[in-house]
Amino acid sequence: MARYGKEHKEATRQRITETAGRRFKQDGIDGSGIATLMADAGLTNGAFYAHFESKDDLVATIVADQLRGQREWISSTATDRAGIERIVREYLSPTHRDNPAEGCPSAALLDEIGRCPDVTKQAYTAGVLGFIDDIAVVLAPNDPESARAKVLSVYALMVGTLQLSRALADRQLADQVLEQGIQNALTVLDTAEATA
Repeated sequence: MARYGKEHKEATRQRITETAGRRFKQDGIDGSGIATLMADAGLTNGAFYAHFESKDDLVATIVADQLRGQREWISSTATDRAGIERIVREYLSPTHRDNPAEGCPSAALLDEIGRCPDVTKQAYTAGVLGFIDDIAVVLAPNDPESARAKVLSVYALMVGTLQLSRALADRQLADQVLEQGIQNALTVLDTAEATA
């Protein structure tokens, strides 16, 4: 029986994390069993344990990977104030709202992450603070610590706004919530910049 090489194992693990990440954001962590996750990746249930110790291990890995990808996007976009505004507008867009499987893990999974083991919460905290600090440096290059709490508050505002917009049955109201969220986020970011 032939054994697969390290590259194959890494590629398979990556396929599991990518497909499971989309499934978690679409159906929730608790709503996604290992059988479904592995079927999405085109693998058998038995293959799961060759890559992850447990579902909690998979969740922590996905949270870290998703936030790393989000940080890469933010870092490449938030190079100046205009880039930060573009992030706010794209984040609070109807397109992002209507495609949770392809979007932000915070907006899709925050309530469940809060109930996860510490390892997942630690991965989440490290990931979020990474891009919060990146944005704070852009807003207040001489004193990023002064902007950190405001940037974190803006992120919380954006996540909550997106979650509320997703939950509303009235599409027009949901769109208004997004637009007001954009205005609120930009106003707070302006004060973070002004006080730096």
